[in-house]
Amino acid sequence: MLEREKAAFLADPEMQPELANYTYVLQRQLRPEARLDIIHELRDLGLTPTSMIDISDGLASEILHICTASGTGARIFSENLPAANPMLEVANEFNLDPIMCMLNGGEDYELLFTLPLADHAKIKNHPDITILGHITEKSDGVNLITKAGQPVPITAQGFQHF
Repeated sequence: MLEREKAAFLADPEMQPELANYTYVLQRQLRPEARLDIIHELRDLGLTPTSMIDISDGLASEILHICTASGTGARIFSENLPAANPMLEVANEFNLDPIMCMLNGGEDYELLFTLPLADHAKIKNHPDITILGHITEKSDGVNLITKAGQPVPITAQGFQHF
């Protein structure tokens, strides 16, 4: 939507942007908040992540970073991806695949982390933590598992620094 409004502004510098319906999405993009609450929550639960990264470049990019650094693969289940209704509405308006948006959107600074399987019970019903999938052997690759159970290799379309 920012690209659309920029194009409209370049065509007519007197125009006023039409952003009222995009407050949630804009706030997530332009004014992200670090999730320090999750750090404290993990500490209070006695949990120590085995890896952690903020999702500033997109979930796909960050899970690939974790797997590359740890020499592992991963299975992320599409049905577990959290989606806020305002994001779904914007994706629909701009004819974007919501899964693509969830995998490749970034800048919201949510945290992606891994925990030992033994700690699963401590977080499985936590209201602020979503279990997306699990770590696998490197040879399994890094895959998104569709609702139909089909693995789709994850590739990153997120921001490339260099």
